[in-house]
Amino acid sequence: MVGADSGLKKLLLEILKPGIWAIEHVTSNGAALRATKRKALELIITSEKTSGMEDVELLRKIRVERPHIRLIILTEANTPADALASMQAHAFSFFSKPYSPEQLQSMIQLAIDSPCWDDGIELLSSTPEWIKLEVRCQRGTADRLLQFMKEISDLPDAERDEVGMAFREILLNAMEHGAGFNPNRYVEVEYVRAHRMVSCRISDPGTGFSLDDIPHAAVANPADDPIRHAGIRDKIGLRPGGFGILLAQNLVDQVIHGQYGNEVLLIKYLDEPQSKAA
Repeated sequence: MVGADSGLKKLLLEILKPGIWAIEHVTSNGAALRATKRKALELIITSEKTSGMEDVELLRKIRVERPHIRLIILTEANTPADALASMQAHAFSFFSKPYSPEQLQSMIQLAIDSPCWDDGIELLSSTPEWIKLEVRCQRGTADRLLQFMKEISDLPDAERDEVGMAFREILLNAMEHGAGFNPNRYVEVEYVRAHRMVSCRISDPGTGFSLDDIPHAAVANPADDPIRHAGIRDKIGLRPGGFGILLAQNLVDQVIHGQYGNEVLLIKYLDEPQSKAA
């Protein structure tokens, strides 16, 4: 852990139980690099006082000798380019202030619970305006991608939350129903930030479906029976849920399915134009 404040130290002690995990504190990125040469560390959490790009450079140097180490970047200030660079360098996650301690705690827990970490997020094209990537079909990888996308987005808070929630629902649907959460399969994702619009395209490796043939989803419920799908899911042994598509339709302006149903396009129109800093 690099230069952590008292709040972060307390948080780590709650997650990393003494006797199971040993926590080492260092004062700088240079000291962290030297520590990785001495021993095989599992996880590094950077200081909020360093920039995202400084931490990405640290990660690149560490990778030479410790290719599978997990690194979570904390920073006071962020630009979409910093978050993109961290994803491209295969950081485990990226948090800029202000961030939720609970979300950071969940990400740290995810990092230490992964017994044999393989990145699972592969950038195919990367600018703040157009991002294309492949994502391994695992729930933990989806959680990591959602945090990166939150940092990359320059949307106003309300629109960012709405697009993020819709994206999460459709991404998890693609991983679960299109790929059966098979870690050997991938979902393709594209994010485009236009002048007054943001769009997300999610394509899964499944055979697809028709909106007319999914009675187990809430989107298919008749107006006079808004929870009909719950009974259908119970009969066929599906977990409670089925609200993903309906929720997405209420969070963004358009949800467009491809011909075979295994491609979904989310579109959100914006009142304010894209900022020049994005």
